[in-house]
Amino acid sequence: MTAQPAETAVQAPEPARSLGLTGAVNARDLGGYRTGDGRVLRHGTALRADALHRLGEADMAALAAHGLRQVVDLRSLDEVREAGPDRIPGLPVAEIAAAELSGTAVTVERTTPDGITLHHLPVFAADFDIYVALRDALADRDADKQRALLGNGRAAGLMTGLYRWFVTDRLARERFATVIRLLAEPDGTPLLFHCSAGKDRTGWTAALVLTALGVDRDTVFEDYLLTNERSAAIVEQIVDTFYTRGLMKEPELLLPVFRAERGYLEAAFEEVAAGWDDFDHFWQAGLGLDGDVLDGLRVNLLNP
Repeated sequence: MTAQPAETAVQAPEPARSLGLTGAVNARDLGGYRTGDGRVLRHGTALRADALHRLGEADMAALAAHGLRQVVDLRSLDEVREAGPDRIPGLPVAEIAAAELSGTAVTVERTTPDGITLHHLPVFAADFDIYVALRDALADRDADKQRALLGNGRAAGLMTGLYRWFVTDRLARERFATVIRLLAEPDGTPLLFHCSAGKDRTGWTAALVLTALGVDRDTVFEDYLLTNERSAAIVEQIVDTFYTRGLMKEPELLLPVFRAERGYLEAAFEEVAAGWDDFDHFWQAGLGLDGDVLDGLRVNLLNP
């Protein structure tokens, strides 16, 4: 992060950045980050998270207190089938399930004027489907096959390929651009966007938003890597469980999938640089966004 005077510096790992949700430990606020021109992202406006299917009643009440206008779920159909649909205050369970148990983009409109609208915008790649990789690795329980699938840098290679695909695939770009348009809509915020772990698709969305608003690259990476701090306990528990249940003899093979690594996000930015003249060109020609969307993003997310 670019150095700031002591009285104005904004550090990424602030405890207050967490939304404090027991069932979504990686749910946090993008508010507080500083742009290159000295403006600050407004708190409680753009929120990023892991999936919301584990929320208890206290979490639901806490989420409702944020006054959310929109929730965006980037998970695939298979992910929702495995984990379950989101729990969203004020939306009927059956309508959430019908939307998220779909392989296409579906919107569930708010039921009251001050309620929450849900957008299911699945982003997944057949060649880099992390869910399928995990399923295949665990199904056989054969240590040699697991090592062949994930060892010797293959898991990290899968992740790097996924992040490059975020940029090179047209439909993926369209889905990420849709989230940004929703954030820029009049009366579109507060908005929460999430995937399963709140790490990869969510991390790239956050990186796009912060970069567009003029937040420096070091801070963008700090926000991305903060996932490792938020999710450390869960990752440790999962690794231990896979070992004790006999699912894997070397569950550490999955750590490249479970962790945010600087190289993954760097790979996405490398693809932007390879395909477009600069980020502004990518914004326009790659994401199909214009100055009006950027203006709306600034109005909604930045303090005056």
